[in-house]
Amino acid sequence: MSEPDKPRIAVALRYEAPAAPRVVAKGRGAIADAILDKAAASGVVIEQNPLLATALSSVDLDAEIPEELYRAVAEVIAFVLRAARAKP
Repeated sequence: MSEPDKPRIAVALRYEAPAAPRVVAKGRGAIADAILDKAAASGVVIEQNPLLATALSSVDLDAEIPEELYRAVAEVIAFVLRAARAKP
């Protein structure tokens, strides 16, 4: 028997240096789909990382991410910056 599909998780972060990134939106299932649709429509780069999304989904809204997630989130921010520079 296979495991049923897990609902999609989406977490949106806002980063304004020098503060740590903050969780500004999060959701599962239909809410996650709405977050992703809005991000795509706004031209926001989307990184798919289910493990990180799961970890970030436990952070309260408008709260800074915990230090133990800094490295993983820094890698995502670097990815987003590279993707933004690559856009024509």
